[in-house]
Amino acid sequence: MLVKTYASAVFGVDAKTITVEVNAGGIVPAGHKFLHLVGLPDNVVREGFSRIEAAVKNVRYKVPRLKLIINLAPADIRKEGSSFDLPLAIGLLAATKQISAEKLGDYVLMGELSLDGGLRPIKGVLPIAIQARKEKFKGIIVPKENAREAAIVNNLEVYGIENLREAIAFFDGTEELKPVEVDTREEFAYAQDIYSVDFSDVKGQENIKRALEIAAAGGHNVILIGPPGAGKTMLARRMPTILPSLSLYEALDTTKIYSVAGALPSNSSLLTNRPFRAPHHTISDVALVGGGSNPMPGEISLAHNGVLFLDELPEFKRTVLEVLRQPMEERKVTISRAKLTVDYPASFMLVASMNPCPCGYYNHPEKDCVCGPGVVKRYLNKISGPLLDRIDLHVEVTPVSYDELAFAKPAEASEHIAERVANARKIQQERFKAYKEITCNAQMPSRLVREVCQLTKPGVVLLKKAMEVQQLSARAYDRILKVARTVADLHESPDIKIEHLAEAILYRSLDREGWAG
Repeated sequence: MLVKTYASAVFGVDAKTITVEVNAGGIVPAGHKFLHLVGLPDNVVREGFSRIEAAVKNVRYKVPRLKLIINLAPADIRKEGSSFDLPLAIGLLAATKQISAEKLGDYVLMGELSLDGGLRPIKGVLPIAIQARKEKFKGIIVPKENAREAAIVNNLEVYGIENLREAIAFFDGTEELKPVEVDTREEFAYAQDIYSVDFSDVKGQENIKRALEIAAAGGHNVILIGPPGAGKTMLARRMPTILPSLSLYEALDTTKIYSVAGALPSNSSLLTNRPFRAPHHTISDVALVGGGSNPMPGEISLAHNGVLFLDELPEFKRTVLEVLRQPMEERKVTISRAKLTVDYPASFMLVASMNPCPCGYYNHPEKDCVCGPGVVKRYLNKISGPLLDRIDLHVEVTPVSYDELAFAKPAEASEHIAERVANARKIQQERFKAYKEITCNAQMPSRLVREVCQLTKPGVVLLKKAMEVQQLSARAYDRILKVARTVADLHESPDIKIEHLAEAILYRSLDREGWAG
């Protein structure tokens, strides 16, 4: 008997429906295999049959020694992972007439089987559920731990089950399953913008807070340079608290990536806050940008719609930093293999920090730098010019004095800063409403910069002088104009005034040519 069940395979952050065709019948000659699994399954899928056989027997069913041919269609796409166990097991039981096949065509089945017939959670359930709804399946059956994640997709019945026996009873009609329901908008609104940190915790550093406010308002990348203990990491970790709230579309887009990576927090169905990723400087280039033999999203994709924080930037391997350049420009990363190419979104804000030199005290107001001649220059040279050009704001962080720590007045809360940032973003959304891919000033292409960032005559003279003195590149020229436009937006000014431009130029003062000789 031939039956079909339906599963799904995840490629990048999207899913493709897989038809599992099981044909059972015929006597197996002595010495021949009774199972033929075709359709480009990987070793994990092939090994799954041993799990399936044990699970079927342990729920009091059997695997007859009939000739079994199982095809995973389309046959030219590689099938990977243990999540095919459940559709293969149900297809096997239906093909051998042990359960009813009547409702199999209405549901997508996914889940890894344990030997006792229990189901273990899987990765990538959200894109699988989205694809199932798109192809008008009635519902999806997944492990119980994944049910809430799938249930944020409306107009789709989602059933969470704990074991194979529940699935068998459902298809046989002997037991009803209750669909899992999640009010996506209510859950999203309930948990949104809840952070354990706030800018009000930071004493002093008002100029640095101002720079981070500008970065948040325009979506600009920023690097903080200062001695140990100056507060670089503390400031960076509070960056998400002043960014605009995630929209529901952005939340779903980001949650898909976490679902595919298996990084979604337990008992969580939807990410409601902007992600903050802080990989260690020993990270490999594959772990940062994604890839591997079975491509998976990297840290830059997990930071999509949020902040990627690289602490002690010069300590990262040169190759790791250089692979950042293309994703920072294109806001996506492409992983290419011989028979597969996948795209992962990577629209993140880069916040980096570093000491000014190996000892950490170059340009310190009180402590002397003990680094030898040329050491500071070599230390900064670990960051290439093209990468530094792609960072819009270079900010020098100075230590906080005792008086600022002990007697400082209460600092401004993130909530108030976020209001100004949100107002500036609204201005930008209105400005770029005709451009689908542009949401903030940092994303403007060069052709649009010339149109949007018009300067007055005094402004042109000031920028020309700054370019000559600091030996800035053409890319840095565009970055200054974008930042100046953001400063003007924060002041709700339709024009870029000379004071807006001067402030933007100030944030390029740490370019290598003008800072460490």
